[in-house]
Amino acid sequence: MHIVVDRRPDGVALIDDDGAVELVAEASLAQAVREREVEHPRWVWTDTAQWYPPLLRGGVRVERCHDLRLVDALLAAIAGRPARREWGRAPAAPRGDTLFELDGATDAAPQLAAPTIWAQQRAAMAAHADPARLTLLAAAESAGALTAVEMQCAGLPWSATAHDSLLTELLGSRPAAGARPARLDELAAEVERLLGVGPVPIDSPPALVATLRRAGIEVATTRSSELKRIDHPAIAPLLEYKSLSRLHTANGWNWLDEWVHDGRFRPTFVPGGVVTGRWASDGGGALQLPRQVRGAVQADEGWALVVADAAQLEPRILAALSGDAAMARAGAGVDLYAGIVASGAVATREHAKVGMLGAMYGGTTGVSAQVLPRLARSFPQAIGFVEAAARAGERGERVSTRLGRTSPAPSRSWREGQELASSEGSGEAEGRAARSAARSWGRFTRNFVVQGTAAEWALAWMAGVRRRLWTNDGTPLEAQPHLVFFVHDELIVHSPLHRVDEVQQALTAAAADAGRVVFGDTPVSFPVTVAAVQRYSDAK
Repeated sequence: MHIVVDRRPDGVALIDDDGAVELVAEASLAQAVREREVEHPRWVWTDTAQWYPPLLRGGVRVERCHDLRLVDALLAAIAGRPARREWGRAPAAPRGDTLFELDGATDAAPQLAAPTIWAQQRAAMAAHADPARLTLLAAAESAGALTAVEMQCAGLPWSATAHDSLLTELLGSRPAAGARPARLDELAAEVERLLGVGPVPIDSPPALVATLRRAGIEVATTRSSELKRIDHPAIAPLLEYKSLSRLHTANGWNWLDEWVHDGRFRPTFVPGGVVTGRWASDGGGALQLPRQVRGAVQADEGWALVVADAAQLEPRILAALSGDAAMARAGAGVDLYAGIVASGAVATREHAKVGMLGAMYGGTTGVSAQVLPRLARSFPQAIGFVEAAARAGERGERVSTRLGRTSPAPSRSWREGQELASSEGSGEAEGRAARSAARSWGRFTRNFVVQGTAAEWALAWMAGVRRRLWTNDGTPLEAQPHLVFFVHDELIVHSPLHRVDEVQQALTAAAADAGRVVFGDTPVSFPVTVAAVQRYSDAK
């Protein structure tokens, strides 16, 4: 059963599958939704991020929805058109206006009735080559949108006192506005003393490169990976400075003042914010919480943080995508990389990890290049799968994930470069540039199919956890076990202590189900490690 939510000049219309319309005042919407939720409908609305927060503030949760905005983005990518970006509060178009055309939408398109868009989306999904998978993706994406709003509403438990103590321990006392913490001053002075070439512009990468070269240290960048290979006494304090400076800038006292209130960090998650389907966050850096501050993420008294991490998710996704039975056997345990070593493919776990990352991300140098041929012999279907995706990208073709999310086409300038290189009279320079661009796009499509399908698995996992913890008996969301954090392959549930065992079982069972939902009958296992802790930093 579906109920379409349509904003109109005189209120909000709730429209059933049979066309019956209930018109309610916007101020009464929460009560109307509460009454209809007992029918277990799937709510169809333009944008979960707009419609759901006021319902939650009114004490109303919904079990299922269809997010027209997110699904429009999926269909737009498949059709190769721009996604519609205007989903505001404008009233519906008057009767007789031109209907919304999915394959011709632009930002200038008029605001139209949700029922019209819903009908168009159903038709587009039904016409897809694999409508069942695409419908599943739409449902998973929409479930993720509900979870994102609930996580923001509930917030991640955060101790401002503990955060301040961590910063003070690492950086010294809080400095005056605009000043640098004492520890950073000490490290900057130490770097300057050890380099011995005068003032060091430590916060300016280009100028710092020049200074390091004057000191006889040949570097091309100030990236930590490059600096770590250098044997010089100034490098250790420089690396520490870079790490602590990032902490001070990204998660220092100013961040604490802005983002943590009433014992909660409430970031805005953006489902599907990355082209592969991975999430993004709108402010607060929720998806990049450094380990230095995770000790400030603390459960409430009488509660626990139940932290679950999917083990080697992307390689397992590749095994399932490709149907590589040998790789599925290697991943039968918790540690897939150890299984690859046991199979005889490579000698060490590090070689297995670096080689698989190279296969999925296009690594062509160093250890990755050395071990890839051995992995290809042991797991030909898996390696062949990503190689085929890379070749498709190099030809300018688009690729799709397991459930149908489709990669964008390369840009016009990319195509023009390829055409120029193959035209009569083109030179070697044009050929090199075109080959380099083709390889780069091939690396993108190689990873798109794996990372995008991993995002689908994670959505299915999250939806399964939410469903298992679901109660709609009037108990407030924050008074029962609830999801509070998600990052790619990791979930955190805030749970009363007496329900921790139930939550652990839900996290594990939902991971197994997610494999079956996305891949059907697959021999690939998707184990998760689960830990109930008081502080996030204690989970690993």
